[in-house]
Amino acid sequence: MAGNDATGGAATRRTFLLASTALAFAGGGAVAAPAVLDAARVVARPVPARHVALTPSIFSQARDANRAYLVWLSPDRLLHNFHKGAGLPVKAPVYGGWEAQSIAGHTLGHWLTACALQVANTGDPELSRRLAYTVSELARVQAAHGDGYVGGTTRWNQDDPVGGKQVFEELRRGDIRASRFSLNDGWVPVYTWHKVHAGLLDAHRLAATPGALDVAVGLAGYFAGVIDGLSDEQVQKILVTEHGGINEAYAETYALTGDARWLKVARRLRHKAVLDPIAARRDELAGLHANTQIPKVIGLARLYEVAGDDPGEATAARFFHQAVTRDHSYVIGGNSDREHFGKPRQIARHMAETTCEACNSYNMLKLTRQLWSWKPDGALFDYYERAQLNHIMAHQRPADGRFVYFMPMAAGGRRSYSTREDSFWCCVGSGMESHAKHADSIWWQGGETLYLNLFIPSRLDLPGDDFAIDLVTAYPADGTVTLSVLRAPAAEREIAVRLPGWCATPLVTVNGRHVGRRGGDGYLRIRRRWAVGDSLRLVLPMSLRAEPTPDDPNLVAFVSGPLVLAADMGPADRPFERAAPALRGEGPPETLLRPSRGASHVFTADLADGGGAVFSPFFTQYDNRTAVYAPVFTNARWAAEGQAFLAAEQARIDTVARTVDTVYLGEQQPEVDHKVAAGNGEIIQLNGRSGRRLNPGGGWLEATLARRAGPLTLQLVYWGADAGQSARVLADGAEAGAFTTPAQKRDGFFTAEIPLPPGATPTRVRIEAGDKPAVIYELRVMAGR
Repeated sequence: MAGNDATGGAATRRTFLLASTALAFAGGGAVAAPAVLDAARVVARPVPARHVALTPSIFSQARDANRAYLVWLSPDRLLHNFHKGAGLPVKAPVYGGWEAQSIAGHTLGHWLTACALQVANTGDPELSRRLAYTVSELARVQAAHGDGYVGGTTRWNQDDPVGGKQVFEELRRGDIRASRFSLNDGWVPVYTWHKVHAGLLDAHRLAATPGALDVAVGLAGYFAGVIDGLSDEQVQKILVTEHGGINEAYAETYALTGDARWLKVARRLRHKAVLDPIAARRDELAGLHANTQIPKVIGLARLYEVAGDDPGEATAARFFHQAVTRDHSYVIGGNSDREHFGKPRQIARHMAETTCEACNSYNMLKLTRQLWSWKPDGALFDYYERAQLNHIMAHQRPADGRFVYFMPMAAGGRRSYSTREDSFWCCVGSGMESHAKHADSIWWQGGETLYLNLFIPSRLDLPGDDFAIDLVTAYPADGTVTLSVLRAPAAEREIAVRLPGWCATPLVTVNGRHVGRRGGDGYLRIRRRWAVGDSLRLVLPMSLRAEPTPDDPNLVAFVSGPLVLAADMGPADRPFERAAPALRGEGPPETLLRPSRGASHVFTADLADGGGAVFSPFFTQYDNRTAVYAPVFTNARWAAEGQAFLAAEQARIDTVARTVDTVYLGEQQPEVDHKVAAGNGEIIQLNGRSGRRLNPGGGWLEATLARRAGPLTLQLVYWGADAGQSARVLADGAEAGAFTTPAQKRDGFFTAEIPLPPGATPTRVRIEAGDKPAVIYELRVMAGR
């Protein structure tokens, strides 16, 4: 692609960049200026991606694989439900997976943003044309509705998008039936609405797509009209259901138009039950669906930027970021288990296949950028780099551009990849965005300072007589970064280079001479009259270190420089039937790993059970089973506890082998996958987990569970303090047994077991509460021993 050539391509790209900067709405990377300025709060901004050309590296490889997927996707298939719901002829069949379900349409919004990001970086003419076409079709859809509506959602178990619009019209009338993931029998319709709204704004803001802002304003007006006649209490009831960053979308609409109406709407869409405790600096996140909350905080941060009249919005954003990154995150920078936050600083007990939803890190990186722009602090980009390298780069397999939903932290965990046209999870959508934006956070500007935050091979080419700089590095494989000045401003300028907190002895030279040291904000600042031919060289020695979990000092992860390591547990297509890799020895844990000759970031270790393991960068192990965390034993502790550890591991292996199916109640995707339905009850968040409460006198729950031949048991997980519960259990309408809990209260989770008829096909299980509430957290189908 033009601009990636280190010689002739630079002039071509520069000609394009200067031309595109002069255009207002001609596409090709031109940027629409906001109507509302936020300079009072934002002191530094990213260099627009059109001025940064990625050169060959793992990042350009990921971008190119992603670009190929964006081009492969059919706009008409993504538009299927939009056309159908507006009474227009459909042009192509709907995609499968989530796009064939009630949440249909969310992918189109992500796709709009991803294409706009790609256009903003490279001027991609093909994607620019596709954006223009898609927005014009959305304008046709909007015109057909005649009231601003643009949507593709449906109701549960329906394929008629008209039902999706009826959801919003019921809300307008005050008919509101909300739970955490269902609103008037639609799967998170406001969440999907936000994706389309945000995608249109980005098509305008980043790619200057004709008509995108007009459609976005019409869409904003429709939903604003839905809530205009509702009381604040009714709006808060709507916000119980996951709604993405709808408050951010309205704040951004205000920023782009200057219309104060949108600011008022954004403020009304503040979910008080979650955001008020955060603003009061209280961590009450345990049991909450993680990615439901992060966009709400991003919205608060954007409101602070564009309005600035509520400092509590900034307080909330800063506190939330600190709480999540310090108290709820794994070593790769990701957070959550089964999409939910646990109790603060308790992750050792949550090593599972379902950790670290990709959308969470995507959104945490957005929030990190916002906080940094208010007050540059190298520690924020230390986190950004960690999550980008170790989670986001692991999230996409560059060989085929497919994405991962969860990033397993469990020993032996493997990555499960999306299909091209039958997945369309939320993490596919955010993945399309994540790998279209690798150029947008390398360089930043604030006043007279040019900040270097990420060490990604690239060429900076600012307009006019400003800087042009080549950034050459093999980072993160190697710790040497060289900046070569190709053009420089005439006056003195400051370049601030982030010196990562993980590096104890960074070295910076300019033209071979050592300069400065790290400041309190994590940057080395060099102010001088720069000249063509100047060379700034950064050397970051990469050492190995161990990072224990906050709740178990004997469970550690290993990090080499910026890269999290993982033990190779074998090919992903083979079962994992061995103990987690445990290390044994004296001294600091990092001394138990030996560097391999001739390979950076590769180490070997002897295991406590007599085997061996190779530790290498986690993100590169796309098709391996891995172990990120390893228990570490001293010789004395192994002698005392080693056999118990091995026995527990064998019990875990046996349990995994016996598990036929599992439903985590009160959690979105497991309930969708198992067709959970319930009545006269509620989703609860207690004891650090989500569950279902069935009220006495008619409370019920149904789920479809897999079976197999041979003896089966249905296990119902409950909290021991919920004593004296009872419920009737049926399988396919026939009495199977009773769920009962002991009369004596106990601490911890326990299981009640009843026999389940075996079979080759799934069974529909129904649970009916007795004369007391029944609170159940999990259903498991277990094969006999």
